[in-house]
Formats: sequence, structure tokens, C-alpha cells
Amino acid sequence: MIDRKRQPVAPGPVRVPREVFTGIEAVRESGLTNMFDRPVVIQLAETMGFTETARWVEAHGDLYATGIFQGFEVEEKV
Repeated sequence: MIDRKRQPVAPGPVRVPREVFTGIEAVRESGLTNMFDRPVVIQLAETMGFTETARWVEAHGDLYATGIFQGFEVEEKV
């Protein structure tokens, strides 16, 4: 089940798991879509084998949009 609760957004890059970051970067670097076209980003991530990225972008639309403007960074595991 996808948790669609709105999360508070802090200034600066959005922290995401490494696998999500890698998928977002792969879609961006492919140049196949405008990164603001979230449905296509989700579809491309799935097609490219980044299922975790597709699920994260679908479930966290607000954080994804923030990350487009403020950047993404890898969330380090503690």
C-alpha cells in the first residue's frame, strides 16, 4: 500500500534512498522526457528497471516536485 501522507519539506535537497536517486538520475540523463512530466518519469523508471524509483515518485509527488527545484541527495543509512 502506498502512503500518500504529505511530509514536511525542509529547505535544500530532498533526501532519497540510493536506489531512488540512481533511478531518477538515469531517467534524467536519458533525456527522454521533461522531468516535470511525472507520469512519464514513472513509466520510464519502470521500463529502465528502476521499480523502486517509480514507486517512490508515484507515492511522493510533493517531495519529487520539490526535488526537481531543490535537487536530490542520497539519504545515508544510520
